[in-house]
Amino acid sequence: MRKVFGRWRESLIGATPIAVLGTLVCCALPIALVSLGAGSAVATLVSTFPWLAALSRQKEWVFAFAALMLISGYWILYRSRAAACQPGGVCHPSHPAGRWLRRAYWGSVVAYALGFLAAYLSLPLVRLVSG
Repeated sequence: MRKVFGRWRESLIGATPIAVLGTLVCCALPIALVSLGAGSAVATLVSTFPWLAALSRQKEWVFAFAALMLISGYWILYRSRAAACQPGGVCHPSHPAGRWLRRAYWGSVVAYALGFLAAYLSLPLVRLVSG
């Protein structure tokens, strides 16, 4: 049972970057492309992948799900580690897979922050600066 739970925990941490990529694809990438003057690229993306329009209409849910994944990932990596980790296990700080999972997690946190900034704060900041 413990081995199954360990694999489930690792899978959840591994899925976190995928959830965060959803925030970047639905919201941050189109805003960044339009800001750079590549609105036609956004139109091409949406016509090629019509599900992007549906996903961007649900951006609050996409960001909430990614935040939930990040919070649970933090809990698994750092808070529950002392209780469930044994020396030599993946969650141990010296294990190479554990180091990769922590790097992937913190990279996901940075990507989420950039996506949140682009999706929710870029327009108000531009309006504030352009006054």
